[in-house]
Amino acid sequence: MIRLDQLAPARGAKKKEKRIGRGIGSGHGKTSTKGHKGQGARSGGTKGPGFEGGQSPLIRRVPKRGFVNIFRHPPAVVNLDRLSQFDATEAVTPERLKAAGVVKSASATVKILGDGTLSAPLTVHAHAFSRSAKDKIEAAGGKVVLIVKTPPRG
Repeated sequence: MIRLDQLAPARGAKKKEKRIGRGIGSGHGKTSTKGHKGQGARSGGTKGPGFEGGQSPLIRRVPKRGFVNIFRHPPAVVNLDRLSQFDATEAVTPERLKAAGVVKSASATVKILGDGTLSAPLTVHAHAFSRSAKDKIEAAGGKVVLIVKTPPRG
């Protein structure tokens, strides 16, 4: 019969926590495993990634080229084969694309690309169309309506 006072973890399962800075008798006292003086002995004594000992870091030595527009919003791309699920009775708008789960946001800029085929004559409202998408929509008897987004003033 096993008693509660006989229960113990398996041998080697428990490791003793290293308690530093608890006096000389602990074996980790005095300098608390940090050695003597210097940067590594100080609190916060590490430098960030990319620090090269005071030498000019690589990220600053390498020439920078071009321009990155941090305000750019890439368009939500929709191919023609995704539009084949819609019926020709209603216009295909960004709101309907959002409701069908084709795009993530109804307020996103939508661009229609010409990958795939279209059989129904759809009226498609979007912010941009590729030439092949426009040709295929019109060849199927559909209509292309360009949405013009006005930039915010201010």
